[in-house]
Amino acid sequence: MSPKLTVNFYNKQRKLTVTEPLKNLVLTCVQAALECEEFFEPTTVDVTFVSNRKIREYNGQFRNIDRETDVLSFPTGDDEFETDPDTGEVILGDIVISLEKAAEQSREYGHSFEREVGFLTVHSVLHLLGFDHIDEEEGEEMRAHEKRILERTGLTR
Repeated sequence: MSPKLTVNFYNKQRKLTVTEPLKNLVLTCVQAALECEEFFEPTTVDVTFVSNRKIREYNGQFRNIDRETDVLSFPTGDDEFETDPDTGEVILGDIVISLEKAAEQSREYGHSFEREVGFLTVHSVLHLLGFDHIDEEEGEEMRAHEKRILERTGLTR
């Protein structure tokens, strides 16, 4: 069963072209993550593509970290999900992906740019759903979920 899913895209970078196939890939990965985690509520997720410079600014502003990372996740609620009163959709949160960092990492890890963006999307959706990797045990559990979801999308290493 596929839930109604709205993914709003925002492009705040000029380093890489945001194509329809890239948006469709992200949409597919969000959908697969929600389905694999049995989250069947009508859902809205915002995805913003940024540069390394911009994600570094966000890291400084929101995490007090002065460096770029590949992705940031901003869940809407702490313990409960917020619901849009007009649409009834769960507002899951925001995903911010540095496409510049994704391109760098895809070369570094020896796989496609699409696989890297897909991984970052799945990783971030799991954070929005409450997963974390603060300790080793949580990290192993999260990696197992990531692997299962990426296999479902065909984005394996």
